[in-house]
Amino acid sequence: MLAASLGSVLASACHGRVRAPDELVIGSSPTGVPFSFVDPATNALTGAIVDIATSVTRALSLAPDLRITPFAALIPSLVAGKIDMIAAALLRTPEREKIVAFSRPVYAYEGALVVRDSDRRTYPDLAAARSLRVGGQIGTRFIDQLHAAGVADVSTYENLSDLLRDLDHGRIDAGYGDAPILRYQLRVGPRRAVRIVSGFRAPAREELCLVMRKGDTLLPQINRAIERLLPRRIPEIARHWQLEEAA
Repeated sequence: MLAASLGSVLASACHGRVRAPDELVIGSSPTGVPFSFVDPATNALTGAIVDIATSVTRALSLAPDLRITPFAALIPSLVAGKIDMIAAALLRTPEREKIVAFSRPVYAYEGALVVRDSDRRTYPDLAAARSLRVGGQIGTRFIDQLHAAGVADVSTYENLSDLLRDLDHGRIDAGYGDAPILRYQLRVGPRRAVRIVSGFRAPAREELCLVMRKGDTLLPQINRAIERLLPRRIPEIARHWQLEEAA
């Protein structure tokens, strides 16, 4: 399903923009807090993956040019040459690897299941949620995991903030998505009568990478810069944004 839709994007793409030799245009989604979001005080993109991408770019003596890009438009914008790199909570999948190129991982995390506080049942895995109305973010790896686990009633959302609002209002029974994003939003966002299920085991630990066009000759340099930054700078960024240890 995802491969077919991305394939149509690739088939229709045209690379009209020429990258300046001293800059890198980085696309990030505005709703992936704490990985990428717009700071309301400055209207600028910020977040953990934005900081990582900026550090990597500057390590290569390039100037990062950050562009706000809706999550669903990230890969189309990259393939069409409108941006040079994706820095967002866009996880590596086999389907996406057919279309774009992923750097070495900069972070890894799992999905989290969230339910209302009044639901005190245990959910050891996604199969235990098969009878629920479950929300997930459209275009993410977590929608695929819900379907693979046999969850039939899946509602899709543009962002996890809207998902949490609908869960709080009883429009869905549960939500499933990026664990760091859900934790962060529940910690700093509006107070909601929902909880992240403890003891839940996600089906996989997913890798977060920087994303480039296939064949981009800059990718090997990106990987070398990541390797240099992994021992110290990337863990510093992860701690600053209160994430788990970096990959």
